[in-house]
Amino acid sequence: SPQEHGLDFQRLLDASPYKEMFRQDMIRWGEEKRHSDPGFFCRAAVEGVLQPVWVVSDTRRLSDVKWFRDAYGDVVQTVRVVATEETRKRRNWVFVTGVDDAESECGLDQGVAFDWVITNDGDKVALGEQLEMLVQSLHRSL
Repeated sequence: SPQEHGLDFQRLLDASPYKEMFRQDMIRWGEEKRHSDPGFFCRAAVEGVLQPVWVVSDTRRLSDVKWFRDAYGDVVQTVRVVATEETRKRRNWVFVTGVDDAESECGLDQGVAFDWVITNDGDKVALGEQLEMLVQSLHRSL
C-alpha cells in the first residue's frame, strides 16, 4: 500500500510519470495480496456499504467478477467502458510491455459477458445517452 511504502497517494491516482515509476511495483503488491486472498480487494470495496445501488469501479480480473456474482447474484450488473486505441493515445496512453499486457490491465478482455458496454471516445452526447440508459435500467430494477 502507499502507506507501507511511503508513497504519495494523490500522485498515484493520476497518469503522471510519478505513478508510472511505481506501477509495476503496485501491480506486484496487488498480485501478492490476491494470491493469498482472492477476495481481499472485493471485500474492502464493499465494507460498510449500505446504499441500495453502488458502483465498484475498476475491477480488473475474472476473480473479481466471480466474487461479486457469487456474493450478490443476479443483482450484479457488469459494465465495460471501452475506447479505441486512437482515443486512448490522444489521452496520452502509451503501451508498456509487461504492464499493459498484464492481467491487471487485460484480465477481463475475455471470459466475461458484460451486461453493458459503454463507448467513451470523446462524444459527450453519445456517452450521456448510454449512461442514461444504464441509469434508467438501474432505477427500474429497484
